[in-house]
Amino acid sequence: MKAIAFTEHGLPINDPRSLQDVNIAAPMPGPRDLLVEVEAVAVNPVDTKVRSGSFAKEPKILGWDAAGTVREVGADVSLFKPGDKVYYAGSLTRAGSYSELQVVDERIVGHRPQSLSAAHAAALPLTSITAWELLFDRLGVSEGGSDGDVLLVVGAAGGVGSMLVQLAHELTGMTVIGTASRPETADWVKCMGADHVIDHRQPMLAQLQVLGIGEVSYVASLTHTEEHLAQLIEVLRPQGRLGVIDDPSSLDVMPLKLKSLSLHWELMFTRSLFETPDMINQHHLLNRIAKLIDQGILQTTLGEHFGVINAANMRRAHALVESNKARGKIVLEGFA
Repeated sequence: MKAIAFTEHGLPINDPRSLQDVNIAAPMPGPRDLLVEVEAVAVNPVDTKVRSGSFAKEPKILGWDAAGTVREVGADVSLFKPGDKVYYAGSLTRAGSYSELQVVDERIVGHRPQSLSAAHAAALPLTSITAWELLFDRLGVSEGGSDGDVLLVVGAAGGVGSMLVQLAHELTGMTVIGTASRPETADWVKCMGADHVIDHRQPMLAQLQVLGIGEVSYVASLTHTEEHLAQLIEVLRPQGRLGVIDDPSSLDVMPLKLKSLSLHWELMFTRSLFETPDMINQHHLLNRIAKLIDQGILQTTLGEHFGVINAANMRRAHALVESNKARGKIVLEGFA
């Protein structure tokens, strides 16, 4: 089957060897696995991080966002049948979605939105899971019951931010403030449902005070947490909560003590990595997202369509993600 792989880590994305078109054997589904024909994929920062930092002795397949059709099911599968249209983010422990066929555990797969194309559905899984878990599981926000609270989303124009802003706006009753540094990204964040947009390159507290907001209840720091940490502590109210998803080289948490602030890490791969007892929650979560999409409550976060799935187009997509200038999600569709 066709796939895109890397065989040598650390190569710059403009090097043709960084991602290559390959042909590999098709996988076989295990007892709880689905064999999915991949129709569209989206690109995430984790794709570029693994490519840059992982050593590969043989072709390694990246990709943690896909939409496709179930072709075969394992002996113990109960949630899906052949022909079902699905979407999912997959697991770090298995081959990714940059391939014509992929095996994935049914417990982390959802029935994709009926109202969306494969490309628009592929933009959703990883960011939807991350945003949902960060907001409801980690920060402990109550669905429908946070009126009067304020959420600040740092890096709101990216894939996770785009979905997090929507979820908070539609499901919680909180005031939602997103950060963006360019006019086009600020407009995007407003379209996602943010009540206000501020610039993370400028002092945040002063901008919040202009809006008549002294302190915020929650901060979702999606990027450059180490750089912004002092400001985030400053804008959080006493006993507020800070949620983090990025990978700072270090993080001094002692300044959180004075305000009794709590720190909450989110990694959407934790459940699949450790096969936690609640792993199936991601199946239910993705089904809920699909329903909200089909009801017109949420919208896809597809930002740009980069054409067919091949190594040349994938290198372009990785380059844009690495530039930190992507708006929403980058999607590729169909193998050439």
